[in-house]
Amino acid sequence: MPLYTFTAINPQGQEINGSVEAPDQNQAAAVIKQQYGAFPTRIVEQTGLDAAAAAGPKKQARPLFKGGRRVPSRTLTVFTRQLATLIDAGLPLLRGLGTLEKQEKNVALRGAIHTMAESVEGGSTFSEAMASHPLLFNRLYVNMVKAGEVGGVLEVVLTRLAEFQEKAQKLKNRITSAMVYPLVVLVLSMLILVFLLTFIVPRFQQIFSDMLGGKPLPALTQFVIDVSHMIKTNFIGIAAVLAVIIVGFKLLSMTQKGAEYIDRAKLRMPLIGPLVRLSAIARFSRTLGTLITSGVPILQALNITKETAGNIVLSDAIAKVHDAVKEGESVVAPLEASGVFPPMVISMIDVGEETGRLPDMLIKVSDVYDDEVDNAVAGLTSMLEPLLIVFLAVIVGTIVVALFMPLIEVIKNVGSQTM
Repeated sequence: MPLYTFTAINPQGQEINGSVEAPDQNQAAAVIKQQYGAFPTRIVEQTGLDAAAAAGPKKQARPLFKGGRRVPSRTLTVFTRQLATLIDAGLPLLRGLGTLEKQEKNVALRGAIHTMAESVEGGSTFSEAMASHPLLFNRLYVNMVKAGEVGGVLEVVLTRLAEFQEKAQKLKNRITSAMVYPLVVLVLSMLILVFLLTFIVPRFQQIFSDMLGGKPLPALTQFVIDVSHMIKTNFIGIAAVLAVIIVGFKLLSMTQKGAEYIDRAKLRMPLIGPLVRLSAIARFSRTLGTLITSGVPILQALNITKETAGNIVLSDAIAKVHDAVKEGESVVAPLEASGVFPPMVISMIDVGEETGRLPDMLIKVSDVYDDEVDNAVAGLTSMLEPLLIVFLAVIVGTIVVALFMPLIEVIKNVGSQTM
């Protein structure tokens, strides 16, 4: 019967090494769980050659997969859920990685799975192997997997990670879809406006000059013609000013003070501000709740949540919470002082902290605010659509009226002459 050496994590979080005899890897994993009550992270069939290699030094984790390409969030979510299913079914981690490597179509992820499998086979933990691919697996991912390894519940943590990623992606998709229509209408409005002012209005100007014989034009018509002339003669200058504004905004957002000012402005913007606040609170609650539920220490969880908050104002509030918890104080006071979190959220977190069910309460808060984001997106879309349509109608209507006013005057003059 083949001999398998293994590395496993026991319920106390300690790493144990040993060997068992079993017909195959699946049976070996079952024997390890039964005899040691431990979760296997590495199972290797031993031959004479393997035994000699086992005495040698461990392989070091390879650096990030060459090219450093990112993987779509959906692809990473599918990989996480599939790996959780394989491990839950009793497959050893190494075999599960091998199975997923064979069927993975994304080149970057397939290369990362291969190097991670090599690292695990060489004696590294799964979280250590993941940490060598920071573009694919962020700190939240790595720390949750590490907590799952220590607690012997890797498949449970991977399932939670997949659910977390799915809900985060849904939230992002809702906000993106809400912004697409208004942006498309706004861009089309600007293109129509530029086309009318640079191509149509100049032609009417020549017609008016011939028909009116130098007579003064109505004020609105003259204003539209002046704007048209300004855009046509200073097009490069206007484009340069716009480019400077965009670049300046980018440079400002790269500075600490500038980014903080922009993030504060986002929270205070009409229409957009409430949506930004709701999505930030939902992300904070779900991230922190998922981390703590998975066994990540609260101070470490707060640090990771701070990095993934997506808003500097919220990050500063989380940093103050971290400092307060480090000193043995409550989570609630710094959250309330930040002015970012509404009373309902603070009240729910306070109850969760007092009852010892903070992770569950944070997940409930995120569920509530996911629904709030849905309502906010629907409300924003229903409000922006008529506003943009009215905006486009006013712009185009003003130009049309301005161009027809001199024609009406010409028709009146012609009518008076015939009489």
